[in-house]
Amino acid sequence: MSSALATLSKFKPDNFTLILLATVGVATLLPCTGQVAVVLGDVTTFVIGLLFFLHGAKLSRQAVIAGITHWRLHLLVLCSTFVLFPILGLAFKPVALQFLTPELYVGLLFLCMLPSTVQSSIALTAMGRGNVPAAVCSASASNFLGIFITPLLVSAFVVQGHAERSTGDAVLAIVLQLLVPFMAGQLLRPVIGTWIDRHKPLLRFVDQGSILLVIYTAFSAAVNEGLWQKLSPTVLVTLGIVCCVLLAIVLSLTMYASRKLGFSPEDEVTIVFCGSKKSLASGVPMAKVLFATSSIGMVILPIMLFHQIQLMVCSVLAQRFAQRAPD
Repeated sequence: MSSALATLSKFKPDNFTLILLATVGVATLLPCTGQVAVVLGDVTTFVIGLLFFLHGAKLSRQAVIAGITHWRLHLLVLCSTFVLFPILGLAFKPVALQFLTPELYVGLLFLCMLPSTVQSSIALTAMGRGNVPAAVCSASASNFLGIFITPLLVSAFVVQGHAERSTGDAVLAIVLQLLVPFMAGQLLRPVIGTWIDRHKPLLRFVDQGSILLVIYTAFSAAVNEGLWQKLSPTVLVTLGIVCCVLLAIVLSLTMYASRKLGFSPEDEVTIVFCGSKKSLASGVPMAKVLFATSSIGMVILPIMLFHQIQLMVCSVLAQRFAQRAPD
């Protein structure tokens, strides 16, 4: 009985998810409009830049060097993130458009083109007793490369008319808003890195705060455009099922591929968790840059749902990996 309750507890939403849902509720009841929306948009842009600056200052070059030589593992993770996921997203199109709105399918496709998470990939790898240095390297590389790869994939495959910018403009916008602050943080790490390491709650506050700001402004715009009149409970449940199926396929294929290619159990844990994640922290800012304001609410809804599902499912999976690993 106690083990069953412990397993069920893994599926409870965390505090941030509850705050995120509350933010959506506030945006639904009290959406920002007019000059307030403009000011909040500018504040959000600044906070996102600050977020990536702090991430750059936090990232340890030693940790990256420690894992970078494991190229076969990193290649498999990147293929899962930027090849397998987009192929599945495109393959889902005939079925998804039967049950989801075109805007939600665009969000699902955008989800498939995002980089992996950093914090949760590393945390789950550690929980599952996997190769943590390799996870640090893979997750960091995925986020760095995603700055270039995601806008290229969006421009190439997202339904025409939904992406706000051309390929060149999209890459330039991402570089200016995300990469430039990130590289500035990396360059200043020798100066401020120790201070950043001592104040990790600050990074967490900016990380979560930027996401909540974008979600509030995005959903405010979507509510003003009639978001909830366009979506039914049936469509939302169907979206959840699609996200579950997508995650199940990727988890199964990464697990199978890692075993077939002869990776160690520790490497398998890293491949499964780094290769199956999609980053809400990177996805929300990228959506703000790549898509028109009026469509962001629909675009980020699949990311929000998939994010919570992946955390719940992979937390249980990490426990099972840990139990099979030798002490």
